[in-house]
Amino acid sequence: MKVFYSDKYTIPLPVGHKFPISKYRLIKDGLLSRGVLRNEELIECPIADVSTVKLAHDPHYVDAVIECRLDPKMVRRIGFPQTEALPLRSLATVGGALCAAEEALENRVSGNLAGGTHHAFYDAGEGFCVFNDFAVVIMSLLSQRKVKRVAIVDLDVHQGNGNSAMLNSMENVFVFSMHGEHNYPFIKIPSTLDVALPDNADDDTVLSLLYDNFKHVLAFEPDIILYQHGSDMLKEDAFGRLSMTLHGLAQRDNFVFSEAKQRGIPISLGQGGGYAKPIEITVEAHIQTYSILKEVYALV
Repeated sequence: MKVFYSDKYTIPLPVGHKFPISKYRLIKDGLLSRGVLRNEELIECPIADVSTVKLAHDPHYVDAVIECRLDPKMVRRIGFPQTEALPLRSLATVGGALCAAEEALENRVSGNLAGGTHHAFYDAGEGFCVFNDFAVVIMSLLSQRKVKRVAIVDLDVHQGNGNSAMLNSMENVFVFSMHGEHNYPFIKIPSTLDVALPDNADDDTVLSLLYDNFKHVLAFEPDIILYQHGSDMLKEDAFGRLSMTLHGLAQRDNFVFSEAKQRGIPISLGQGGGYAKPIEITVEAHIQTYSILKEVYALV
């Protein structure tokens, strides 16, 4: 299995910034130190071509990001400081997503140790998302005619309003989102299928709704699933408002992977959110996801 990563995912942030930027390095190091991934399975991802990003995004917006000339209001909406590191992080995130999707199409499964930037819109970013990596992947694969139908399975606690705004009008894209009903973004943009979760929803509640609704994704018969396996449904998450456990997340991931494998649907992972306190709980959740992935696909 090949999993994609870049040191450019980690950027300098001001002291006290609420985004736990250290999680990327901690997840990578944990996957290697525990033997979940071998060194040769972790691949340095390339920087995405700007022209590829423009398949999904407004060229003027992309140029403003690359040239560090976003206006202050848009910078505040994104939530990261506008530094020279931000465009590199954003392009690397898309590069990892593109590589993971291509690898999944060839060898059933792959992942990116970042991404799932589902709050980015055609001409703006928000919620720590600059470019929408899944949207770029979809536009790239469709333009090359490598796929005909794509499904996003977004199990991050926050609804992917950017995904919905950019992709929901496309008949060959199915966007499935399970998210906190009362959580950010507070104005939801309808997906193909939205499942709103009440505050404090526990493992049984979330899993029951997932099992009941996943059949709609499968009925769409996608050529690939882009899976956002956010860990922010955990009860320890600072921005989650739900009550899932690590065991519940394990059951969730096992179900999604097993359904994709059984039906021969390639699956590419994007990390999504995770803001637990302490952050080591988020790290544990993402390491667990890859451990389950290798078990389901007999890659251990």
